[in-house]
Amino acid sequence: MRVATQRVLAQGAAPLSDEQLETLRLQLRGHIQLLGPEIERAAQRLPKGDSLRECALTSAGEARMRLLLGPGDTVVVRVAVVQKLARSVRALCDQYEQLGGGRV
Repeated sequence: MRVATQRVLAQGAAPLSDEQLETLRLQLRGHIQLLGPEIERAAQRLPKGDSLRECALTSAGEARMRLLLGPGDTVVVRVAVVQKLARSVRALCDQYEQLGGGRV
């Protein structure tokens, strides 16, 4: 999952073709759909008011909202959408690890 995020978020990342952007967009959406519910379940087990719980639930909620983004009509918008999805996946990976789920 982290490898997928690096393809678009790494400093000096090579430009992606329209086909690569769409493939990556779908892949990142799938990662969010897998990780989001896992993080929400793990966070719900923590006490209310716990900062880790609140951060995890916020990350999962933001990622879920980003699933509503369309693919974009221009290359600039498509890149922005993929970047937003990648940032959400990266945040979910961090939360998953902090909640004891291991490295993803």
